[in-house]
Amino acid sequence: MGGEWRQAYSGATRDILDPADATVCAVVAEGGAQDVDLAVEAARHAFDGGEGAWPRTPVAARAELLRHVAGLLLRDRERLALLESRDAGKTLEEGRVDVDCVADAFRHFADLVAAEAPGRVVDAGSPDIHSVVGHEPVGVCALITSCDYPLLQAGWKIAPALAAGNTFVVKPSELTPLTTVALVDLLAEAGLPAGAANLVTGSGRTAGARLAGHPGADLVSFTGSRAAGTEVARAAAATVKRVVLGLGGKNPNVVFADACATDDGFDTAVDQALNAAFVHSGQVCSAGSRLIVEESLKERFVAELAQRARHIRLGRGTEPGVECGPLVSEERRARTEAYVAAALAEGAVVRCGGGRPEPAAYRPATGFFHEPTVLDRCHRQMKAVREEVFGPVLTVETFRTEQEAVALANDTEYGLAGAVWTADAGRARRVAGRLRHGTVWINDFHPCLPQAEWGGFGKSGLGRELGPTGLAEYRETKHTYQNLTPGPVRWFAG
Repeated sequence: MGGEWRQAYSGATRDILDPADATVCAVVAEGGAQDVDLAVEAARHAFDGGEGAWPRTPVAARAELLRHVAGLLLRDRERLALLESRDAGKTLEEGRVDVDCVADAFRHFADLVAAEAPGRVVDAGSPDIHSVVGHEPVGVCALITSCDYPLLQAGWKIAPALAAGNTFVVKPSELTPLTTVALVDLLAEAGLPAGAANLVTGSGRTAGARLAGHPGADLVSFTGSRAAGTEVARAAAATVKRVVLGLGGKNPNVVFADACATDDGFDTAVDQALNAAFVHSGQVCSAGSRLIVEESLKERFVAELAQRARHIRLGRGTEPGVECGPLVSEERRARTEAYVAAALAEGAVVRCGGGRPEPAAYRPATGFFHEPTVLDRCHRQMKAVREEVFGPVLTVETFRTEQEAVALANDTEYGLAGAVWTADAGRARRVAGRLRHGTVWINDFHPCLPQAEWGGFGKSGLGRELGPTGLAEYRETKHTYQNLTPGPVRWFAG
């Protein structure tokens, strides 16, 4: 807060567990409502201050600081990847990719603001009128992230907020705060003015709830569950602040038989289906957790998919050869197990996985591991098909026609991402055009670009991250109208 590291107001702390073995790997302050008040006050002071305050820092200087942060992220790439692996359970390579993506985001938003014109001139129909539309920062931003991609989510919010000239308070998930702490430390090292970046670690029910509805914050950007996002929006509505919500997805991966007409095509589609469903143990908002495969291909495709899924190597993400780590918490694993049990009761058939692996199958044996699971014979009424599991569970549905494939893919309350696999270019364009999802991949899954907007339709949330729209979320638009030759209007005769 205000450039100083402090204990929580109450003095409370929280143990952070390594999900690979359930041991304590760090201790952090357990902030509450009082800490949020102090952090927002510091951010408000840094925003409203005079010359030298961050909002009045020249754009070129703001861009240069963001580029400096990108360099520091890459300098500390291995340390941050290790921290993310210990905290969130992902593999080291996944952690490295996350660091690279965050560095790319900082560079992108630096380049975006540095290349902008100072304002858009509006033709008022008279040479005596100078009319310009420009942008100003929103103010103090409340940034709340979830536990699956701690560093990535924090970076995607912090980079555009700072590029636009805002100050912020960030509240990471109470389960995985460590890389957000590290990122805020790097901002200070880069020379960000004191108070521009503020951090409160604590629970969503206390610190998060206070931050979402805080009258001193002008915007709240939240990534997490739909239930929590609804509460955030309700809290923000009371103070009429701007809201950006990323609320997950139930993402279809549609595979047409013609995509697998060759051995290479078949191998690629199966490999990508594994990647779509099981990266980071399925704890990805855009995970391709719904395999929708053409009926004539289904048996061959699912048999090979299940065979490969059985051989995914589980373990601590820092160990060589490990391909998939644990879930982030015991609660997350229990929730995954409940979804699998419900699917079986509703008629699904387990093709592989289905529960906790045998202790001999992975080390250490005390972590929050769940087997990569493929559920066959699924239908749209199943909870595991309709709701976001956020675990390593893939459901299988089939179709016969293109129209049926599109209908199945769109039969969801969510609309974050989806993919279509086909060798027919015309079909690819038709299906992609009809999918009601914010990102659609054709013959690929998971790539995202900092230059392209990220966000979803329907109940996947509000607003967008990344791209020009991701910057616009953190700005107010202002019209300045100047009369160069002012004179009386004579509207009133008196």
